[in-house]
Amino acid sequence: MQNTSKQYDAVIETCRSLFINKMSDYGSAWRILRLPSLTDQIFIKAQRIRSLQQNEVRKVDEGEKSEFIGIINYCIMALIQLEKGVVEQPDLTTKEATVLYDKKVNITKQLMLDKNHDYGEAWRDMRVSSLTDLILQKLLRVKQIEDNAGKTIVSEGIDANYQDMINYAIFAMIHLSNTNSK
Repeated sequence: MQNTSKQYDAVIETCRSLFINKMSDYGSAWRILRLPSLTDQIFIKAQRIRSLQQNEVRKVDEGEKSEFIGIINYCIMALIQLEKGVVEQPDLTTKEATVLYDKKVNITKQLMLDKNHDYGEAWRDMRVSSLTDLILQKLLRVKQIEDNAGKTIVSEGIDANYQDMINYAIFAMIHLSNTNSK
């Protein structure tokens, strides 16, 4: 599991670097996005990944990795929005947003470590396409919870679904890195 932790951190460093660079370019404009808008952005990314996995012809020269990075970063933004609420104007500096980003990553990584311990790293035997399908399933669950005004009867909340999507996307990135390095 030590290797998983290092691989996880490497993926997050790539995502975090892009997040910081985009904060430098755009500021915290994403802070105005309501949760359903973030969910829809994640959905678009996951649908594109599924399409790339099913279609032989690609008309845009971007692969699965950039879309998984987008899923990870949008999910982290959603977790921040859950904590801080939506605003009418950008309100975070790059430093403030990065602190929140790191906080959400640390909580989500701990969840991964705990689940990984209990599940025995079963994800390593999964296909990237299955991880994509699980992300899409989680998105449909989130959309339903959003349609129910956030109320659930027996299910975990929206935050747990975003965390699972982050972890599935990171697992997919690790698989894709392993495939490309062989």
